Amino acid sequence: MTHGLDIGTLLLRVALGITMLAHGYNHAFGGGKLPGTARWFESIGIRPGRVHALLATLTELGVAPLLFLGLLTPLAAAGVLGVMVVALIANHLKNGYFIFRPGEGYEYVLFITFAALGLGALGGGGWSIDKVLVDHDVAGCHWLYGWHGLLVAAVLGGGGAALLLATCWRPNRPAADG
Repeated sequence: MTHGLDIGTLLLRVALGITMLAHGYNHAFGGGKLPGTARWFESIGIRPGRVHALLATLTELGVAPLLFLGLLTPLAAAGVLGVMVVALIANHLKNGYFIFRPGEGYEYVLFITFAALGLGALGGGGWSIDKVLVDHDVAGCHWLYGWHGLLVAAVLGGGGAALLLATCWRPNRPAADG
């Protein structure tokens, strides 16, 4: 019975890890590279764009190996959650639900947001480094799954996103007519 949960958790970790690795890689090395990502951040009102492009890229690249290994999974989920909540609010929410809408809707980032929350609650699963830490009761690792894991992911990821949006997001206002 637990093997099904372990397989599901592993697949969820790998899927989120691949997604974050691809996003971080694209921000750093694709298209306009970091300067292009910085310009895009500035265009949606996240300033200074250069700092936030670097931080988002490092977060995405940093959580990927944690997810692949199942190491400190709720912290990795918090990183995913933080990046996705900022993307959801700063860019996608205004465009409606479906991703195929002009400007890209929010279905994709909302799905990843909830997947990260779910993974925070599930923890790394049986096939993870977290499982070894929990089994050996390393430094009270009870926070690596369950309600504690969910709260770690939600508070750190959601709180980090809220702090960033409150302090650094100044959406462009449409010009007044007349």
